[in-house]
Amino acid sequence: MKSRLLLLAVMLLMIAGCGVNEDFVGQQILESEARDAAKMEAIRAQADANAAELTALRNLATELESKADMALNEAKGFENYQIIWEGEVNFAYDSYEIDDIAAQILNDAGAKMEAYPGSLAEFVGHTDATGTAKYNIMLGEKRAGAARRYLADNYGISLYRMFVLSYGEEKPVALPDERDANSRNRRVKVRIWGNL
Repeated sequence: MKSRLLLLAVMLLMIAGCGVNEDFVGQQILESEARDAAKMEAIRAQADANAAELTALRNLATELESKADMALNEAKGFENYQIIWEGEVNFAYDSYEIDDIAAQILNDAGAKMEAYPGSLAEFVGHTDATGTAKYNIMLGEKRAGAARRYLADNYGISLYRMFVLSYGEEKPVALPDERDANSRNRRVKVRIWGNL
């Protein structure tokens, strides 16, 4: 009889222990699901913030492009202007410094602007896709600004005759799978507009 009572007591303890384990496991699952839900919410919030920043940058690029177009359109006799010279200056990774090759190209642009005193210059900065969209817009603007400054410093071209715009990584000339795509996309497109 004692052994039966002892066996019954052991079985009751085991059954009670299973209930405790089920409660513990259930609690652990709930805590894990709560952590996962919090992580997902943080990821969604970051994705929304990134989308909002990208939209703001695209709006800024559109606004800058519009302002450049408006300034060019307000130039006297612009309806008769046409592109009289085009060139492209490339840059090293994460750089906006004018090297010797870039200087030669900009010297041609400066000579063309000197030859046509009423001409205007447009500098459009671009980057590769490395880095954030916001950083790339700023880097493209720095590159275009460096080219503009070069003509102002070396040729005395008035700043009101030169316009800067940046597209960052938005308008690549080479796709990522093409050879030397990043180096080809790190550039400033220079156009000289004149009344012939």
